[in-house]
Amino acid sequence: MRAAPPATADAPSAEAAARIRARSRRTLILLALVTIAPVVASYTAYYFFPRAAQTNYGMLLAVGPVQPFSAATATGATFGDGDLKGRWTLLIAAPAGCDELCRRTLYATRQAVTMQGREQDRVARVWLATGDAIVPSALAAEHPGLAIVTAPPGTLARWPQGETGVYLVDPLGNWVLHYGVDPDIKGMAKDLTRVLKASRIG
Repeated sequence: MRAAPPATADAPSAEAAARIRARSRRTLILLALVTIAPVVASYTAYYFFPRAAQTNYGMLLAVGPVQPFSAATATGATFGDGDLKGRWTLLIAAPAGCDELCRRTLYATRQAVTMQGREQDRVARVWLATGDAIVPSALAAEHPGLAIVTAPPGTLARWPQGETGVYLVDPLGNWVLHYGVDPDIKGMAKDLTRVLKASRIG
């Protein structure tokens, strides 16, 4: 009876081939983790860091996308929730007539952003003016860089804290914080400094 020929040394066994495939998969996974690690780390630091170790001035909102809405710019172009993506956004919800509290709120957001220095371009300000009143034309001159859009009453009724105050939205279009009308400038500025430092996007 003829004996089977011995296996050649350069022909890898099925077990060796499986080890090579597993090693290749681990390498690909490691490369993917290295790529996304900065983004994951920044969001983990802000959203999941123990709350006792950091204190926000604004009220922390449940993480989730901004509810769809439709507003209009001064030129009649449509402005919606999709336009909030790409930068951190202070979204001011206030009646179009803008009383004294509204004006102080706009001023607070302007100062808080200015206090970010070189980082201030990472934060957009949008005033979502509700109601049928006419937006005072002088406000635009007082607030360069402020986007003013109008929406009919009830547009923001489903928002976490209703149609008043200031919402901080992240560059992915998610809720982060809410401030009441006439917020403390330093408190808001510290919150902005914290999220800008923690975030690698926007």
